[in-house]
Amino acid sequence: MVKNGVKSLSTKKSASAKRILITQPRPESDKSPYFELARKYNVELFFHPFIRLEGIPAREFRKQKVDIASFTAVIFTSRNAIDHFFRTCEEMKVSIKQDTKYFCITEAVALYLQKFILYRKRKVFYGADGSNKSLFDVINKHKENERFLYVCSENQQDNEIVNWLKTNKCEFQMGFMYRTISNDAKEVLENQVYDIICFFTPSGVKALFENCPNFNSSGVHIGAFGSNTAKAVEEAGLTLEIKAPAPQAPSMVSALDQYLTTMKVPKA
Repeated sequence: MVKNGVKSLSTKKSASAKRILITQPRPESDKSPYFELARKYNVELFFHPFIRLEGIPAREFRKQKVDIASFTAVIFTSRNAIDHFFRTCEEMKVSIKQDTKYFCITEAVALYLQKFILYRKRKVFYGADGSNKSLFDVINKHKENERFLYVCSENQQDNEIVNWLKTNKCEFQMGFMYRTISNDAKEVLENQVYDIICFFTPSGVKALFENCPNFNSSGVHIGAFGSNTAKAVEEAGLTLEIKAPAPQAPSMVSALDQYLTTMKVPKA
């Protein structure tokens, strides 16, 4: 069946996995744990970003009337948010106070701050298991004395976070510093058969259906990183089988490792 020039992916249910599509750019280093996973299970990995990010320029950001320097704390749910926060600060020539606090969704995101700040001299906090709830637990301990800036994409902010901040009477404002745009993935999807497809953002799930409107997941195992992505997968009518982060699977690689083991994929 063909619709909008894109054929359906195979719907044949696989007892194992040999071809895995990672909807992110290919890692620059050959030492990436993804490649170690491929060697371990003798699986073939395909990388293609389903979305791209476009920074909102300072002249456009100013229209939001967000005074970055007035906030005592910043909330980050991704490394991309960190990149665009510091880019925006540089473009607007804003100096961040030394005692600014940073609240991050995961430890990995928190550690990424080292690219921009002296990590040990700042106050950095992160959720215990990568869930929104664990992030809320951390923020809850500091909410009385902080004014939060939630850095996010203009078309991908987390409503659960926003609603929690409102319900718990936190003083906060959203700062839209980038936007998410769907990539052309028709060439990757057309006439291809994948056993597993892993998503990392709700926009990535949206991009799948924009590229392949008649996609049927009955023959494909679906993975999602992050609670918002997992929610988007389920709302799209897909069955989520691989989820990260989790207590025993802090990364997508570790989640795939566990899942491939349960599928009894023979190791190389």
